[in-house]
Amino acid sequence: MMDSVEPDQDIIIRISQSFEEINFSLPRLKKLIKNTCNRFPKNTAPGGRKCEISIAIVDDAGFRELNNRYLGRKSTSDCLSFDLSDEQPGSLKLYEIVVNGEIAVKQANMRGHSAEAELALYVTHGLLHNLGLDDSTEGKAKKMHEIEDEILQHHGYGIVYNKNLSAWEYKAQKNK
Repeated sequence: MMDSVEPDQDIIIRISQSFEEINFSLPRLKKLIKNTCNRFPKNTAPGGRKCEISIAIVDDAGFRELNNRYLGRKSTSDCLSFDLSDEQPGSLKLYEIVVNGEIAVKQANMRGHSAEAELALYVTHGLLHNLGLDDSTEGKAKKMHEIEDEILQHHGYGIVYNKNLSAWEYKAQKNK
């Protein structure tokens, strides 16, 4: 299991990997996370507050177990995100994201891009949820996925989310 911690002025990133069948650049993923947080500074480290982000890369069985334990869902998906922050003024922002590495590999093969790009999509998606974005309606989902593609393109992953599919069609496709 890989575990990595990288301190920063305002952002601490912890990444653990129990699903080892996916290769990715740790420095590149950390840069993606930091730059995404810096796009939404009011949700990360305003007024000198620190932000700690924990990413767990798990297999499908591990994801199902966590999804059932914390959300009461027996299904699988690509990511879970939790804001564990204390609501006290000036308190640490604490975000937990669980990504399904096994699904990332399958989806990447199906969609014709790298597993690293798919993993970056899941991390970005979970982080954007923590930073206040919402994909509960088709319009909000479209906006969120446009932001994801913009961020991922900026970091050299290209357009990962298929803009030819609606958010609802994509969710149906990835759960097959």
